[in-house]
Amino acid sequence: MLTPHPNHNACRSALLPAARAVFERLLTELNPEDCQAQMALLAGQGRLPAFLPDLFRVESQLLALAQQPPPAALAEEDGQCQPNPTLRLVPVGFRGLDRLLSAPAPPPSPAPGVFILLWLEPGSGRPRVEEANDADLLALKLLADPDCQADLAATPLAARLSEEAIQQGVAKGLILAPPPRLRRPWATDPGPAGEEFTTAPVFTLQWHLTQACDLHCRHCYDRGRRDTLPLDQGLALLDDLVRFCAARRVQGQVSFTGGNPFLAPHFFTLYQGAVERGLRVAVLGNPVSQPQLAGLIAIAKPLFYQVSLEGLEEHNDAIRGPGHYRRTMEFLPLLRQLGVYSLVMMTLTQANQAQVLPLAERLRGRTDLFTFNRLAPVGEGATLAGARRESYRDFLLEYLRATRDNPILGLKDNLFNLILDEQGQGRMFGGCTGHGCGAAFDFLAVLADGEVHACRKFPSPLGNLTRQDLATIYDSAAAITYRTGSLACAGCPVQPRCGGCLAVGHGLGLNPLQTRDPYCWRRA
Repeated sequence: MLTPHPNHNACRSALLPAARAVFERLLTELNPEDCQAQMALLAGQGRLPAFLPDLFRVESQLLALAQQPPPAALAEEDGQCQPNPTLRLVPVGFRGLDRLLSAPAPPPSPAPGVFILLWLEPGSGRPRVEEANDADLLALKLLADPDCQADLAATPLAARLSEEAIQQGVAKGLILAPPPRLRRPWATDPGPAGEEFTTAPVFTLQWHLTQACDLHCRHCYDRGRRDTLPLDQGLALLDDLVRFCAARRVQGQVSFTGGNPFLAPHFFTLYQGAVERGLRVAVLGNPVSQPQLAGLIAIAKPLFYQVSLEGLEEHNDAIRGPGHYRRTMEFLPLLRQLGVYSLVMMTLTQANQAQVLPLAERLRGRTDLFTFNRLAPVGEGATLAGARRESYRDFLLEYLRATRDNPILGLKDNLFNLILDEQGQGRMFGGCTGHGCGAAFDFLAVLADGEVHACRKFPSPLGNLTRQDLATIYDSAAAITYRTGSLACAGCPVQPRCGGCLAVGHGLGLNPLQTRDPYCWRRA
């Protein structure tokens, strides 16, 4: 039984004064069932808004939900995803009711077959209310009906949509998932960073399909010759990734790159193969033609498409070749036109450091996100000078201030978390890969011939997928060493969200697993 509550403020806010007086009288004089029945009668007579009975019912559910304890996390042995036990599904006859529960909003519009979802967030216990979308309803049906799940799994496209629906439900907290089996070696004592940064829900394979490239950048990490995998081995690699992710209870992602992935002989087939296997896909590449991009989107829209710029036009073209800046600036609107999330990455050097914020202004409104990585002086990049160490903290402070005004500026360098920790605002971000340094933790790089590295930015070989499976490589002693991180960072409270950059330390002649990031200003 729902109990009338004095805090039906959403209902009050949605009413004109005369109707509000009628509503207050009903709340005062009637029990819950009679109140709701009388409200429906008056709404039918036009004395109350037609949507009010539905809004009252939803708000009553929300108020009752707030009195419940938050859902308990699933244990390791639970094995399967489950609906959030606090979830309530309320059928209503209007769209837009959920908006009225958080702020003044336009009147809802009549619509049949609408459901409102109410639940408590795992962990925080914060009440949530949303109008259900098709993915929400699909995910809940899949969990309630195993036969439906089996039927959809038989079709590649349906299987992908089902997997995406489940993952979206997990991200929202509508669905509880068992803990992922990707864990840091020191995850038993995560410190103040918390459990979320010592386990990872997504595992990314950055697949460098080919060394072939239409550019010859002055900071390229590797221009060496490598054979590409034949198609059957490439598809087998994707199958291996699917098995690995299922066993570790994580969602798999393939970020296709190169060289230029569009120059790889089987790129479109492998991209489609990843999509059909339910893997998330992204592209790290160069500007391409509209037909090439449209061909990719016809298979599936990537999570993002990342391109690179190294500064303003003159400097960028000196690094990446004449005309590259113009081609990229013309390509970004095409991504936006086709609804593809775009990301621009810069490799930060001493020469382009002063151009970061001016370039961000040029990119405002053209891209969804702009950020940078520090130069790892490896390969041809060893001929360039990295950002000045003595003033690097000041640069990060200036960049952070600029993020308040320019919405495209993103954070990637782990060392931002040192400043955010110093400021004590509790707003540290996830770090380079979402979980600090992701090398051999939630990320591995695969080169064109199947060789696996902890990180592509410096030599960190772990094995080869033509001779070993992914689980063997991931569980190797070398991989464990990389995901443990530098011994010099042990005990630092920011380590789970930081860990510095191993590639930068290596490029400057240090042992990155023994020493701190040379740009770190924190005392040991």
